[in-house]
Amino acid sequence: MKALLIEDEYPAAERLQKLIAKADKDIEICGVLDSVEGSLKWLAANPAPDLIFSDIQLSDGISFEIFEKALISSPIIFTTSYDEYAIKAFRVKSIDYLLKPIKQQELEQALQKYKELMQESRKPDHALKLESLLDVLPVSQKKFKTRFLVKSREQLIPVFEEQIAYFQTSNELVLLVKRDGKKYLIDYTLEQLEKLLNPESFFRLNRQFLAHLSAIQEIHTYFNGKLKLELSPKATDEVVVSRDKAGPFKTWLEG
Repeated sequence: MKALLIEDEYPAAERLQKLIAKADKDIEICGVLDSVEGSLKWLAANPAPDLIFSDIQLSDGISFEIFEKALISSPIIFTTSYDEYAIKAFRVKSIDYLLKPIKQQELEQALQKYKELMQESRKPDHALKLESLLDVLPVSQKKFKTRFLVKSREQLIPVFEEQIAYFQTSNELVLLVKRDGKKYLIDYTLEQLEKLLNPESFFRLNRQFLAHLSAIQEIHTYFNGKLKLELSPKATDEVVVSRDKAGPFKTWLEG
């Protein structure tokens, strides 16, 4: 099996090669590239590798540019220090998303996942191609945003998923509301957050609220099949779940 490495930091590339060699001696590294431009040239002049390991932030841009322009079919394992690109990564044939520093066990699990997907795609009676298998990866295998960096006066403060009660729109702005009641402006829309956050933990209640499971304190039946909720901390506006969303909301609560 031939693997291509796209990594602009020499120590990281060298370490990754050692981890790969330890995980599977049959993997041949057919190239180590450090830029978007260099990767596009290499891919245009060489056969597509079996697998690509790619960092996201490169010396001359973001690696997503490579996979949008080169139109290759090779599956990708992303290796990066940033978790905010995870959702986008799964839209470009990514089979895993490893955060640096990469652990040997996590790399081996990613390689095993690749091998299993390839075996499935080669079965003569299997209707799904590798591309289709990538599209139906279970939620448990996807990486979701678990922390935010918010600004408070002159400070930047990390806020972790377990500290978040809900997100609320107010005057076309979005507030992150912590369990302790503190509120912070964030540069995301509720639509973006709905895609970035784990749907097992967060639910879009209506146009104004996206809440964590732990924030749901009381549920009251309301007219026309709607539900009225009490959140903790208490919301400044009335929180109503529409009749259409009431069913999915109850299903989400049951897990």
